[in-house]
Amino acid sequence: MELRVLRYFLTVAREGSITGAAEFLHVTQPTLSRQLKDLEQKLGKKLFNRSSHSIILTDEGMLLRKRAEEIIEMIDKLETEFSSMKETVSGDVYIGGGETDAMKHIAGVVKELHGSYPNIRYHLYSGNEEDVTNRLDRGLLDFGILIEPADLSKYNYINLPAKDVWGVVMRKDNPLAVKDTIKPVDLLNVPLICSRQAMKQTFPENEFASWFGEEFEKLNVVATYNLAYNAAIMVEEDVGYAVVLDKIVNTSNASNLCFRPLEPRLESGLNIVWKKHQTFSTAADLFLKEIQAIFKKCLSDL
Repeated sequence: MELRVLRYFLTVAREGSITGAAEFLHVTQPTLSRQLKDLEQKLGKKLFNRSSHSIILTDEGMLLRKRAEEIIEMIDKLETEFSSMKETVSGDVYIGGGETDAMKHIAGVVKELHGSYPNIRYHLYSGNEEDVTNRLDRGLLDFGILIEPADLSKYNYINLPAKDVWGVVMRKDNPLAVKDTIKPVDLLNVPLICSRQAMKQTFPENEFASWFGEEFEKLNVVATYNLAYNAAIMVEEDVGYAVVLDKIVNTSNASNLCFRPLEPRLESGLNIVWKKHQTFSTAADLFLKEIQAIFKKCLSDL
């Protein structure tokens, strides 16, 4: 039994005539009459008592009218609910990145999407450029957040509307803590704890090495790190001075550590990257569309 035919039947019952119903439905009278006869044959019951000017429902017709109204009401309600309801999307999005305050931009995208798609789950992986790209290449991550310097040649990417500022984290009782900024000459004769990514000279351009200039090879690097949390512990134990990004290590009043920016100021850009020709899940594709919409607009407004 077709819903269209039930709607025809209810219109005839309401109008009380084939002529009036045909005009309302914008169909011909013969077409409507044939549909009603087919319905009676299908049900094996007479639904109307016909006269020259009107039709009257039989008892069976009254029962069908009641049931048809219930069916149509339910169908209309269901269609309304689905048309107003967001598509139900679930799944997982895997994001890797270095420690950076710019993660708040990613958190903003996640929050925005969560309002419309609460069934998407996000999995974060922390690591340096080598860690993240390795997992990207193996398909273990959908997206990576890379802090420059980084090799972007294998990936599609979007620049994030943020810059990370380099500086030195040290104990508050260390001699350099009295300075407002740290210059290259200040770091020549002190033990340094440096980011392994920043120390790499395999990139076409390494701004960190350029900042030190010819003195880069003379640095006294006693330790390297890929996560600043561990570097901060080394600083607390007075192993050395950590060259890190701002806002990563706790340097609040309650901490024994402080941060001093480099001079000249050294900043690193950030990019969110994904593999070229990547086939995304529905959830990851939604995330990509959201970051493209938000970050491209942010960058165009700068």
